[in-house]
Amino acid sequence: MTLSATVDMLKTGIWESFYMTALSSLFAYVIGLPLGVILVVTDTDGIYPIPWLQKILGVVINLLRSVPFLILLFIALPLSKYVIGTRIGSPAIIIPLTIAAAPYIARVVESSFRELDAGVIEAAQSMGASTWQIIWKVLLPESRPSLLLGAALAITTILSYSAMAGFTGGGGLGAIAINYGYYRYEPFLMWVSVVLLVVMVQVIQEIGTRWSKKSDKRIR
Repeated sequence: MTLSATVDMLKTGIWESFYMTALSSLFAYVIGLPLGVILVVTDTDGIYPIPWLQKILGVVINLLRSVPFLILLFIALPLSKYVIGTRIGSPAIIIPLTIAAAPYIARVVESSFRELDAGVIEAAQSMGASTWQIIWKVLLPESRPSLLLGAALAITTILSYSAMAGFTGGGGLGAIAINYGYYRYEPFLMWVSVVLLVVMVQVIQEIGTRWSKKSDKRIR
């Protein structure tokens, strides 16, 4: 393989890894963020207690989180075939990534909310704030630094999941490392792909950390 072809392939791999991770993160947060809110709000000590609902959601989330991603990937690919018409390529991997990441994000969001000082919520309740007002004007804004750090962690986890998709015909840097680097005995491609993935992880983590510090009102 020529140098030009290798560079083009790596560029394509970076783009595929980026958009798989970005879209999966977006869809996973659309599902996981509300689930995390519900887990906290409906808890026994929450602002709108519905213990049975909280327990059922907790069990479902734990079940999904306990399934190894590679197994979940094979289970969910038929759904990709049904929804987008194929189970091969980067677009097909977005659905399994979303299913795998949403429960994880729900727990990350739940953890961020539980770090919040209960006195802040009690103060809002004493002023007559409704459940929705507490969620939008207290929980989410006050937990923003922790949520941003959790988002960086979740996105890097999704990126690592996307790298495993190469085993099932997915695209991205993981597929290059597996299909060209490992199976075709080209260690240079494998290591370059790994280094690029590491760089992407570091960039995402650094952005999340900087945004978290910038949004933290305690740091001035």
